Amino acid sequence: MEITFRALSEPQPGPKWAGLFAEYWPAYRRWWASQGERARPTYTRCHAALREHMPEIVPLYETLCEWAGGGDREARFLSNYCPPAYATACSQAIWPGAEPVLVRNYDYIAQAFDAVTLHTEWQGRKVVGTSDGLFGLVDGMNDAGLAISLTFGGRQIVGDGFGVPLILRYILQTCDTADEASAVLKRIPCHMSYNVTVLDARRRYATAYMSPDRGTVLTHAAVATNHQEKVEWDTHARFTATVERERFLLHRLALHKDTEQKFVGAFLKPPLYSTAFDKGFGTLYTALYRPRLGEMELRWPNSAWPLSINGFTDATWRVKVPLAA
Repeated sequence: MEITFRALSEPQPGPKWAGLFAEYWPAYRRWWASQGERARPTYTRCHAALREHMPEIVPLYETLCEWAGGGDREARFLSNYCPPAYATACSQAIWPGAEPVLVRNYDYIAQAFDAVTLHTEWQGRKVVGTSDGLFGLVDGMNDAGLAISLTFGGRQIVGDGFGVPLILRYILQTCDTADEASAVLKRIPCHMSYNVTVLDARRRYATAYMSPDRGTVLTHAAVATNHQEKVEWDTHARFTATVERERFLLHRLALHKDTEQKFVGAFLKPPLYSTAFDKGFGTLYTALYRPRLGEMELRWPNSAWPLSINGFTDATWRVKVPLAA
């Protein structure tokens, strides 16, 4: 399977972003309205939720809505408030070497993936990361040296809250440190269960277990797969091998003391790397973030794409992703 990844830089919201939105909006609208438009919150409710929980980015949100055409549906979608349920797999870990690295595999449906790395300077803050919904991010870092990534938390409960990709975007727009990010993760409601790992320029890190029906649990875990403190969705856990992947990563960190190259290489092979695209959980890419250096890299078994928060340029990268034998 071949996927074309795009790197796009636009300091402020403008025609590049608007062009992407126009391209992706038909598919996103079908997904967003899949349960009927009345199942999604009204614009008034979405806007009020943003003002309450993320007031700093409300002006940015309003600007993006204008570039998206100013419509009611577009604005409700871009708020990321109470979206339809979705589940990913994913693995992430922090390699604690001389230059700490946040490493993650993103396992999801290829047809529902933006395949865009966005570089922005919205509201004066440089951010680079993997787009989701063209406002949110599934991983990224900012110019303060803060990196962040998410995995699905392995629970079926859905509640009132924001889609986690917007929470990641908000953190990178407004936070400088892991402590600041942790405080945000504690207070903002998330509509499903997710595990969010942050690493800052001072080598501090944390993993938050977020859920819509209980308070966020902050941990010092360096590894996150697809469960939280215990397995709560047995079928998903068995299907994604979340416990086995977690044990594998913990074993490598505790016993093997791998070099960075060897540790990252483990993400490109089983049990971490998945080719289960027919079941919706294939590994679309492996990402590395070196937040102190402002460097990131996307990797696949046979190729690598280095990127940087400074000196970022628009480009495309065609990748052959291996399918199951």
